[in-house]
Amino acid sequence: MPHKEDLLLNKGWKFQVGDNPEWANPAFNDQHWQTIDPTLDIVNSLPQLPKSGIAWFRLHLSLDPAVREQQLALLIQQSGASEVYLNGHLIHRFGTVSANPDEVEAYDPMWQPVLAPFTDEARQVLAIRYALEPNLSYTTMFESTNPALRIGINNLNTAIEKHERYFGRLLIFWTFMVGASTLLIFLHTAFYVFYPQQKANLSFALFSFFFLAQNIIRIWTFINGHDIASRFSLYNTCFSLLLVADLFLLIAIYQLSNQKRDILFYVLLVMVGVSIFFIIPQYGWGWIAGGALMEVLIKLNILRVALRSAKRGKRVARIIAWGAVVCLVFFVFFLSLGVFTHEFLIGVTPFRSVLYVISVLSIPIATSIYLGLDFAFINSTLNRKLLEVEELSEKTVAQEKEKQQILASQNETLERQVEERTAALKESLEELSTTQNQLIQKEKMASLGELTAGIAHEIQNPLNFVNNFSGVSEELCAELKEELKAGNTTEALPLLDDLQQNLHKIHHHGHRAESVVKGMLQHSRSATGEKQLTDINALADEFLRLSYHGLRAKDKSFNASLVTDFDAQLEKIEVVPQELGRVLLNLFNNAFYATQQKKIRLKGQFKPEVKLSTRQQDGKVEIKVRDNGSGIPAGIRSKIFQPFFTTKPAGQGTGLGLSLSYDIITKGHGGDLLVDTKEDDFTEFTICLPVKH
Repeated sequence: MPHKEDLLLNKGWKFQVGDNPEWANPAFNDQHWQTIDPTLDIVNSLPQLPKSGIAWFRLHLSLDPAVREQQLALLIQQSGASEVYLNGHLIHRFGTVSANPDEVEAYDPMWQPVLAPFTDEARQVLAIRYALEPNLSYTTMFESTNPALRIGINNLNTAIEKHERYFGRLLIFWTFMVGASTLLIFLHTAFYVFYPQQKANLSFALFSFFFLAQNIIRIWTFINGHDIASRFSLYNTCFSLLLVADLFLLIAIYQLSNQKRDILFYVLLVMVGVSIFFIIPQYGWGWIAGGALMEVLIKLNILRVALRSAKRGKRVARIIAWGAVVCLVFFVFFLSLGVFTHEFLIGVTPFRSVLYVISVLSIPIATSIYLGLDFAFINSTLNRKLLEVEELSEKTVAQEKEKQQILASQNETLERQVEERTAALKESLEELSTTQNQLIQKEKMASLGELTAGIAHEIQNPLNFVNNFSGVSEELCAELKEELKAGNTTEALPLLDDLQQNLHKIHHHGHRAESVVKGMLQHSRSATGEKQLTDINALADEFLRLSYHGLRAKDKSFNASLVTDFDAQLEKIEVVPQELGRVLLNLFNNAFYATQQKKIRLKGQFKPEVKLSTRQQDGKVEIKVRDNGSGIPAGIRSKIFQPFFTTKPAGQGTGLGLSLSYDIITKGHGGDLLVDTKEDDFTEFTICLPVKH
């Protein structure tokens, strides 16, 4: 009972299992019903109360006339759902009473005064229709009891005043605990932010966070804890959060004392886990063994760690040890006082509230004092160091003045040397720029040389035709002279036709050689040239053959499969043919070189293949050059487009080919040059060129 002067109705009750509306009638004869005390615990002391279904309680009251003249109130605490009938009239309903067990909802008024309209008659009948919510896990957390039905009577105004005072105390107490927890969170979080090397502040902040969480849950439970099912689960959650908070407090003490977590810590960690999931939910003894006892064990371990740190000479560690002693003494006193006074609700009596606050906050306060003294010691040390630094600074300033004088005398000499070296450096930069231009031109000439080898093969065929038909034409001219001298004009005409046909073929193959030479000359130009509508398929195919014939001219034993996959619908686009040809020739040469080297490395047990494909999609023309050579190692992929970077042996490459190709595609044509490769498998370069209409 919250207040002794309330009249507790715990005698004279009758009980019957079943449900009959007539049982609410005050005239109903309940003499054959069994006698019961509904204030007893439903789990341990009321086996006759059904776990499922409806039962009725009836009580006959005799009230003095002076009492009947007052406005009376019922103060009810219960563990199920009920309908309260007074003299046959339903006056209150708490929860949901139903014959269907799934519809029953338990509700506890929590001593909230409700008006009881007693009549002027001397005898009154109080009937309670009652049902328990099935499968409800009851708990005795914080020594809470679970009576079936506990009803008290008091004057309405007095009951309201006492109820408001009772819950006002609880609200003030837990609001204070929330405020203290919040303050600790901000304090230690700020310490950790400004000094993250001290990990203990983070652990203290986490301790305060979990402690704050369980305080907030308790406030919510006291204010909105009428739903019994949720209230019991919240009670268990509160103590679980409290144990987790204590573990973080223990971790902080380990960190402050610079001690490693030993076997006892991990034993406690396992015990806390077992307590939360297995022991605390046990009815009756669970919260004592898994809750209060675990709190005592954790605080004893805090005391042990603090004492061990003090023995090792840790500064002011005794403060934490004394905080742990005060915590243990006041916590045990707090628990024992509740046992003797049967008052277990924290916050109801001011004295027990003070005991609880001291037991909970003594270690955090002691730790805050420890940190304050530790900061004071550090500050004192820093001040001493600051004085030493100031003395050293004065000496340094004197030395600096001396150095300034020396430096002033050397500045003129240094400036003169800088001017001389700057002139030399400028000359070196000019030479370097000239050398770079020469290297770039050399790269262009190198690609021209590669192209020339293929062009030589292309020119050879038309030259052979020119030579052959020229020889035949000379013979025809000799025969024609003989026939004309003989006056045989009839025989001379066919010879003239043959001569004319030979001259036509010589002219045709001469133009063919001329076009090849003209392409070579265009490729050798240093200027960019103008963009022209170009057949990309024809251009790429031409330079593929030129590159292949060029390599074959150097190494007759080299053979490779040339695979082409051209997009027949590819439209002509504006490019600079000689520049794009230079890029393609570079990519083809690299592809053939990679396959050639792989074939040499594998001693001929390898079939080189170079694939050329074109596609047009998403407003772009893609040219892909893929080889099955050695691939590019991952370590150098990011460098392949850098100027002067090459993987070829010294003297075989300038390292400008891919760099120039990249500039031609990206800067000259507004496209992109991409590479995809897998070491010892393949390399694929993709040229992306925009299509402009």
